[in-house]
Amino acid sequence: MSADPMSVEPTLIIRNGTIVDGTGAEPVEADLALAGDRIVGIGDFGAQSAAEEIDARGKLVTPGFVDIHTHYDGQAVWDKHMAPSAWHGVTTAIMGNCGVGFAPCKPEDREKLVELMEGVEDIPGPVLHEGLNWQWESFAEYLDVLEKLPRDMDLGVLLPHAAVRVYVMGERAIQLEHATPEDIARMREISADAVRAGAFGFSTSRTISHKSLAGDYTPTLRAQEAELTGIARGMADAGAGFLEIVSDWDEPDPETEFAMLRRIVEDSGRTAVFTLNQRHNRPDFWRDLLRLAGEAANDGLSIRPVVAPRPIGILLGLEGSQNPFSGTAT
Repeated sequence: MSADPMSVEPTLIIRNGTIVDGTGAEPVEADLALAGDRIVGIGDFGAQSAAEEIDARGKLVTPGFVDIHTHYDGQAVWDKHMAPSAWHGVTTAIMGNCGVGFAPCKPEDREKLVELMEGVEDIPGPVLHEGLNWQWESFAEYLDVLEKLPRDMDLGVLLPHAAVRVYVMGERAIQLEHATPEDIARMREISADAVRAGAFGFSTSRTISHKSLAGDYTPTLRAQEAELTGIARGMADAGAGFLEIVSDWDEPDPETEFAMLRRIVEDSGRTAVFTLNQRHNRPDFWRDLLRLAGEAANDGLSIRPVVAPRPIGILLGLEGSQNPFSGTAT
């Protein structure tokens, strides 16, 4: 760690902080100097001065965190402040997870997507109706709307499967019908166009926990392998993008469904991440998923589990999408 005079005059020095650089190295107490938006030195700069200085004694100094699972799809349209992520050192957020979002969307389907987001994420419908200006139909147009509003962090956007499915199939998507070859071809085109426009990837949901406000299952719940493969091929056509999936892993069991995901990744050459979860009727469920992911990695396939770094809380209420009786048989 150098304490030599810097060749570039710093505009900001953060002094006395505990630096955690994200590499896995041990934390160190040091000063950190920046010139504009670039780090120009880490060390002891006691004799050096800058236009702005911050005393970070007793505090952590880290790179900005990337929050890889958020649902700011509505809030990002009207709000410059991406709270609560922005309160916790997050400088980049990925949204569009779980297959839910608002683009692409035809005018007649807006209510469907709002009800789905309201049910899946408990974001109040009146807030979404008030805040969404719907100045888009395609995913690219949605990104253009986001681009016009400055905000306090960077955003990466996933193409949501439910929006794509409803856009292509209409009511047939809500009824969980299988996509036709023509539907799949159109979804592939939309996927490729979205990635070319700037989508980070594609997200889908295969869990019965995701329901609309009316109690309908997410339109993506029973999407077939051919449909998911077609969308993944769309990302391959564009040369970028990854697949994000949350699943109950019961079609009909984890091994069978994970094998399907493997085939999709192999076919498309894209990578995948999945939510590492546990079921009450199978306490070691997460171990099975880790094993399957490890086997895929050994075979050169990137199918990575992701898990929350803190316990997940849930609000239960008789008028909420989750209530104390949600897991009961009757």
